[in-house]
Amino acid sequence: MGLDPLLETAETALIVAARGGDQHAFSDLIEPYRRELQVHCYRLLGSLQDAEDQVQETLLRAWRRLDSFEGRASFRAWLYKIATNTCFNALRRRPRRSLPTVTHAPADPRAPFTSPITELICLEPLPDDLLAGVAANPEARYDAHESIALAFLVALQALPPRQRAVLILRDVLDWHASEVAELLDLTVSAVNSALHRARTTLAQHYHADELDKPQLAPADEGTRGLLDRYVRAWETADVTGLITLLKEDAVFSMPPFPAWYRGRAAVGAFIAAAIFAGQARGWARLQPARANGQPAFAIYQRDASSKVYRAFAVQVLRCDREQIAEIIIFLNPALVARFGLPAEL
Repeated sequence: MGLDPLLETAETALIVAARGGDQHAFSDLIEPYRRELQVHCYRLLGSLQDAEDQVQETLLRAWRRLDSFEGRASFRAWLYKIATNTCFNALRRRPRRSLPTVTHAPADPRAPFTSPITELICLEPLPDDLLAGVAANPEARYDAHESIALAFLVALQALPPRQRAVLILRDVLDWHASEVAELLDLTVSAVNSALHRARTTLAQHYHADELDKPQLAPADEGTRGLLDRYVRAWETADVTGLITLLKEDAVFSMPPFPAWYRGRAAVGAFIAAAIFAGQARGWARLQPARANGQPAFAIYQRDASSKVYRAFAVQVLRCDREQIAEIIIFLNPALVARFGLPAEL
């Protein structure tokens, strides 16, 4: 975790200037760490909005408490300590986040569609762009991409907050046990014990094989063709065309609605009855994105009165051997802007 000596000297100069009240120096000091702190808070909280709020709180506390930084650990470690503690405080105030596929049994597509559950606090997608420039350690147990996969995050939320932090710091960021002990005010023995319990619990909830692991590399020709056909099926309300792209055991969910569907037939029946019913060619447009290491799309729905397409949702796909294994549609138009996309087309 050590810095290059030249960078460390420059950072020390910025700390001295910031302690003297120079806000520009403080901005230069913390800017290299902002993005990785945001991803760290996202892993802990499962929400980009919550992560942004806690990063802002972290930087405010760092500014106010800069005189308390003693330099025993790196400035980066000091920021991580503040960020982790602010996330702990946030986690005490709200239930853990999850997805309907974890909290509810699969629904019957012939049954009436249920209303959204306000107390179901769902995970939110993370734009892949936020991982750009975040340092990755090849020695880590889970790499940067796998550790933001939705399947991994769902399992992570099953851990108590302190175990969650220990596992992220040790197995994702590859910190030494002594560094984690310093950050969390624990003994090394307590860190190792918490890590063992966290790994055991995670193994019960997370079973990733190579096909499930997210890939940030450009899609191959087969996947690009699959996604092109998927877009055409959505934009033309082609149920038959969409069904042919799905795996036999495909899964479909729409947080925060609790109902979700398993199997090509069930998914197709629901989409035909509840989403594509009465729709015609051009009813929607999909704009490509990337989220949590997976292909994603922003959905824009046509306004019948104005012919304008308005942001409606973000969907994240999991692909498997040129078929679609899972579709998650996050029904929150505000998420679209977080992917750098406009509110209207």
